[in-house]
Amino acid sequence: MPIRWIRRLVLGVVTAAVFATAPMGSASADRAEDIPRGLEPFYHQQLDWASCDDPMLAGAGAQCAGVVVPLDYSRPDARTLTVAISRIPATDPDRRRGIMLSNPGGPGGPGLSMMAGLQQRLTPEVRARYDLIGMDPRGIGRSDPVNCALPLPTMLFSAGLDAFGFARDTALAAALAASCVAPDPEKARQITTRNTARDMDIVRAAFGEPRLNYYGGSYGTYLGAVYAQMFPGRSDRMVLDSAMDPDRYWIGTYQDMGAVNEAGLDDWAAWAARRDGDYHFGSSGPQVRAFVEDMIRRAAAHPVIGNGYLIDEHTVPMMLLALLSDPRKNADLAEVVRVVADAVSGLPIDMEQLKAKISGPVQLNASGMAAVLCGDRAAPRDPAWYQRNIESARPTQPVFGAFANNITACAFWPDPIEEPTPVHNSAPALILQATGDTRTPYQQGLALHEDLTGSRMVTLADTRVHGVLRADLSHCVDDIVDTYLRDGVLPDTDITCRRDPGALPDN
Repeated sequence: MPIRWIRRLVLGVVTAAVFATAPMGSASADRAEDIPRGLEPFYHQQLDWASCDDPMLAGAGAQCAGVVVPLDYSRPDARTLTVAISRIPATDPDRRRGIMLSNPGGPGGPGLSMMAGLQQRLTPEVRARYDLIGMDPRGIGRSDPVNCALPLPTMLFSAGLDAFGFARDTALAAALAASCVAPDPEKARQITTRNTARDMDIVRAAFGEPRLNYYGGSYGTYLGAVYAQMFPGRSDRMVLDSAMDPDRYWIGTYQDMGAVNEAGLDDWAAWAARRDGDYHFGSSGPQVRAFVEDMIRRAAAHPVIGNGYLIDEHTVPMMLLALLSDPRKNADLAEVVRVVADAVSGLPIDMEQLKAKISGPVQLNASGMAAVLCGDRAAPRDPAWYQRNIESARPTQPVFGAFANNITACAFWPDPIEEPTPVHNSAPALILQATGDTRTPYQQGLALHEDLTGSRMVTLADTRVHGVLRADLSHCVDDIVDTYLRDGVLPDTDITCRRDPGALPDN
């Protein structure tokens, strides 16, 4: 018997031993001819469910399991990974219609406990119909994570104010790439969106489901679109919240964030100006903006380090960006600006208070994010390309242009193992997009809507927010999502919704 078949036989035995207990509907719904050769043990595995050690999941009544997947799908009889998943069962087994998988975005965001929070935004009618499935994507969280030796909180920085700042970030990006790839080059290069989509299909099959329902936010919309493209006919009801343009992923995605965050900063500055008695940043929007820009210059001249946290011209724009995505954090952003301004003025501050206010990109896992982004699409290698773009953006994007165009670890990463996935199909999907989104700009949602010809788009008008399906934001949006997930009915046409009165801070 050839060695490769002995390996496959051993893998099948090991898989059956590891996953010995079958959940409901665990028999694969796939015909033998539809399963890629060599992947049969993965598609036919049974899941061994156990209690989750995550308190949030335990409180939601979830169970957890591991799904074995190939590290390299072109060599299924070689190394494997274990992808961690969670399941919150449908509340009415008689009306259960399948599973709904989820991804929170990033990339780099762990999603194992995502459904414990999302279920609170779903109606009882929807909860009755779906097992809600959380997943830490490969290389992230509890799914055999990539661990870069350089312990950075993020791979994203602003390039600073001059050539010296850009040179610092260039050296840091090169060091990060080396620290991620060198320990296990084979693994680092296989943490990609296309491979995660393949993992999702194995999860679907392990549940014995013919089709996959899905909720994805931000980067998760790109992942969902790639899945629909790679596995035609296997996607079912898909909700894509705050969408990415597949053609601009990922370099263009970040470049597009420059202008919209400048607009978001102006919107926040106008809010802060009306509260000058509280914050003392200035009594007009331009005065508040001038205060912020001067604060960044002072951070460059007087950086502050405390409790492992750095305040300088590279990190302050990222703090602002982290909080501009939600107007309900306007007051938090004002507190951050006050703390930073005090710190760079030499006044004592509570660094833990500052860290507690920051969320979003600053908190994303640098290792997982770098592996996915850099593994998905090759970046320009020449540092001069980035520096030219930064300098070109500065006049109109004085705060965020140096972030949106900055060099990253991807400039020093090995070439991707596959080309990116062109997305163009007729899979049905519901796309949610806010006009003032500061992370995935509105035009990106329009572009994905064009690529997915069977989709409908719900626009949340006149709202600066990233993530449209939120508690107490827009009943109009909630009702459309509920109808689609409950009945499978998309709107007849694209729809514009408004936020509920009082949903956001008064302007």
